[in-house]
Amino acid sequence: MLIRIDADSTRPLFEQVASSVRGDLVAGRLTPGDRLPTAREVAEALDINLHTVLRAYQQLRDEGLIDLRRGRGAVVSASAAPLADLAGDVAGLVRRAAALGISPTTLAAIVTEIES
Repeated sequence: MLIRIDADSTRPLFEQVASSVRGDLVAGRLTPGDRLPTAREVAEALDINLHTVLRAYQQLRDEGLIDLRRGRGAVVSASAAPLADLAGDVAGLVRRAAALGISPTTLAAIVTEIES
């Protein structure tokens, strides 16, 4: 697992870390039961603050994608399993929207509106 960040991005670092983990879940590179690197390991490897990584892990926990356990660290939860399948559905929707001339921004607005 390789967590990626862009130091020049305007997105907060914790969001980038969480997004990188989500990307690995969607791509199937992480599956339920897999352990994530410790927050300390990620912070050292990326040269960022430990609390930034902890905030990203807490966000993923709040989304139900990982479990945080004392002494065991961060583990991908069973509820993350359908993400890879869902990603295929979303990719199909994006392709269909593009074929209909709907921009990604408009599609995102539609999804957000439906969610509310």
